[in-house]
Amino acid sequence: MLLVSHDRDFIDRVATTTVALEGKGRATVYAGGWTDHLAQRGEAAPEAATPRAEPAKPAPRAEPKKPAEGLTFTERKRLDALPAIIERLEAEIAKLTEFLSAEDLFAREPVKFRKATEAIAERQAQLAEAEEEWLMLEEKAGG
Repeated sequence: MLLVSHDRDFIDRVATTTVALEGKGRATVYAGGWTDHLAQRGEAAPEAATPRAEPAKPAPRAEPKKPAEGLTFTERKRLDALPAIIERLEAEIAKLTEFLSAEDLFAREPVKFRKATEAIAERQAQLAEAEEEWLMLEEKAGG
């Protein structure tokens, strides 16, 4: 993984190898983080010796951002896809209902009957979730 950061402490805690751009198109590989890189070059770490002073006055708190009205890109894509998903689930439920309407299905093939009833219950739950999600996204889109 290649990590580029200005946070030298973070680099020290995470990096196992540091690639330093030395200038004139030259890059040198050092083992370890930023402090290790400086030590290998024979330099002292300037910020490691002096602790940072705490600010005298706390910064004013920013007011919490209000959620943006409208839909995100992902929500818009999901809203566009949901009608097809709902239609597919309704078609599967209709097909399973028709299959289960056979008079002697339970007596002839009890295993298929059980699997079909489980499948229809699963599809109905998925349909309810999809419809609920569609309503929520429609309300959010309406703003």
